[in-house]
Amino acid sequence: MAELTDDALRAFSRDGCAVIDGFISKSEIAELRQRISGLLDEFDPSMHPAIAFETGTSTQYFFDSANKVSYFLENDKQAVNKIGHGLHIIEPLFQRLTHSDRVKRVAEQLGYKDPRVLQSMVICKQPGVGGAVPMHQDSTFLFTEPLSACGFWIALEDCTQTNGCLEFIPGSHRRSAVEQRFVRTQDDKGTEMVDIDPVAHHRSHLPRLEDYYNREAEPAAVDGNDKDEQCVPIEVSAGALVLIHGQVLHKSAHNHSPKSRWIYTFHIIDGECKYDERNWLQMRENVEMTRL
Repeated sequence: MAELTDDALRAFSRDGCAVIDGFISKSEIAELRQRISGLLDEFDPSMHPAIAFETGTSTQYFFDSANKVSYFLENDKQAVNKIGHGLHIIEPLFQRLTHSDRVKRVAEQLGYKDPRVLQSMVICKQPGVGGAVPMHQDSTFLFTEPLSACGFWIALEDCTQTNGCLEFIPGSHRRSAVEQRFVRTQDDKGTEMVDIDPVAHHRSHLPRLEDYYNREAEPAAVDGNDKDEQCVPIEVSAGALVLIHGQVLHKSAHNHSPKSRWIYTFHIIDGECKYDERNWLQMRENVEMTRL
């Protein structure tokens, strides 16, 4: 079974990202890609509003996407940017992978007591038009008290700098506090980014990782003036899993290449942590967040 080695756990703790190569097989990749192609073929613009996904998106369609298969477009609205956010609930292939023993094992290794799944999606990054994702921290968008978000990012194609692979600032999860939250407005009709009291890394709910770094060797704060220059690309082959700490700064570039960059990603939080009603993503009333 694919799992985190001690070296990978150490890398995740030190850097905020870790890679497990060959996390899913070639046959699984082929099945998932076939289903994604089917979902793209099934996309009927007359049945879905032409919503470009970007920070600030605030329609009911967006709010209702937690347990549905919804489509979001690139800014030019000429191509699908992503399909989400309830693939792990609605789509059998994605449900099976998300709830597989290997995913549960990794969550266990990371120290989760009651892992819950949310915000599952396919990000397409279509050839030539796949948009850039600006620098961000996942815990800004999936805020818990204490912080507990972790991204599971699975490559369905080779991901390189040419087609817009992930990039991150190593160690930034220990250097950059979470200072904002992406929340619903008080009238529940929109979203906004609000400032909060800074939440530092030591308030993260990943206790298992404390065994893997030297507290006396804490890095200096991230220089806000040259964040892009501090980024390191994560180039991986199809089938690899990239783990993304909820506080690590990461981004991806525009895909100017003739090749797509399909990936499947979902997030987990710990059910023992408070996930409040201000978060933009909410399940339907009386429906609990999916247990891993």
